[in-house]
Amino acid sequence: MQLYNTLSAEERAQLIDEAGKQRLTLSFYAYAKIDNPQKFRDDLFIAWNALDALGRIYVAHEGINAQMSIPADQLEDFRNTLEVYDFMKGIRLNVAVEQDNHSFLKLTIKVRHKIVADGLNDNTFDVTNKGIHLKAQEFNDLLVDPNTIVVDFRNHYESEVGHFEGAITPDVENFRESLPIINEQLQDFKEDKNLLMYCTGGIRCEKASAYFKHQGFKNVFQLEGGIIEYTRQIKEENIESKFIGKNFVFDHRLGERITDDIISQCHQCGKPCDNHTNCANDACHLLFIQCDDCKTAMENCCSTECLEITHLPAEEQVALRKGLQVGNKVFRKGKSDALTFKNSGDLPNKPLAKVDSKNIRQKIAIKKTLIGKAEHYYTKSKIAQFLIENELSVGDKVLISGPTTGEQEITITEIFVDGNSCENAKSGDQITFELPFRVRLSDKIYKILG
Repeated sequence: MQLYNTLSAEERAQLIDEAGKQRLTLSFYAYAKIDNPQKFRDDLFIAWNALDALGRIYVAHEGINAQMSIPADQLEDFRNTLEVYDFMKGIRLNVAVEQDNHSFLKLTIKVRHKIVADGLNDNTFDVTNKGIHLKAQEFNDLLVDPNTIVVDFRNHYESEVGHFEGAITPDVENFRESLPIINEQLQDFKEDKNLLMYCTGGIRCEKASAYFKHQGFKNVFQLEGGIIEYTRQIKEENIESKFIGKNFVFDHRLGERITDDIISQCHQCGKPCDNHTNCANDACHLLFIQCDDCKTAMENCCSTECLEITHLPAEEQVALRKGLQVGNKVFRKGKSDALTFKNSGDLPNKPLAKVDSKNIRQKIAIKKTLIGKAEHYYTKSKIAQFLIENELSVGDKVLISGPTTGEQEITITEIFVDGNSCENAKSGDQITFELPFRVRLSDKIYKILG
């Protein structure tokens, strides 16, 4: 009975690339009474491992919280593994806006005390007495009501790159910190204001809305399915997005772009930027925002100290890490004395205020047209394969874009169609050309205009 991963992340990534099949990144949660979380965990691992499902899942006596990657052709079989349990029958799966086959590379299911660390004693209030769920248009309507206070229940590094217009975004490290701060500072608005809350997928608001109703707030509302479901609805129903920027996600992608607005800045140089990176120094791994120029100059490091360490022999780096407590940097994500534009220090004890992004907010202004999508990348020969739906010619400047690849501009110097070199490719052609970086199935290729 296999209850653990037998492949490394690198080996799994290679197998995924060789399979050439699309995977779906999705998330879901459910609050329910689970008598034996350990057995529940083991049963899920056996069922999901057989489907090549990957992800990070927490289970507890109070339910399940899952972020996962599954083969697209196994979606129905995956749903069937959920339908075995009454509390997950018909459960909504929040499918990611942007797909990346490498979003998760291991199947990790952990038994925890709680599925979200909220610091609450659930026995002191009715956790089922939740706020009113709102769909995207309903949320937009209430958002612009002058009688509404909208609160972001995510962490500072999440709201920094994207949030709803006019939202209060507490400068907190975790969900547990935000609850007492918001409760204390909104005491005067319990009776006459609409308390409108949101988070990534809805799970934090499920508990927070019940907590604030218990604290005496009369009009409590929450975004159904969180930002992920909101994005799906605004796209399907052609609704104006009141969310600006990126939605931070807890997988390899680190973000899904909702609008073209860039509302944050590089923590090292201050340039408008909203791309997160983890410091390349294994003794640090600080999560911070880094632009492409700083990424190149600093080699994915947050400081010159970390950069110097990464140049040491591997055995010296291991020796430096031995016994080192780096938790402070890991959990104070995006805060370090080495970062000029995101410093560390005690959290400011100041009144909550609505976020103001006007000083940084920019729009991505590259004029482009979609040409096609990636189909494969041949690692050894460094050849990329695309299926195109518009004409492409040698000399064209293109943008290759994807959640992991980022945005890479190149000029086409040679095109092959069916193995033959040509000057022009037409709609429907399967083309290949040399590319020094890996592309994924989620990547798209655009022709840059002008």
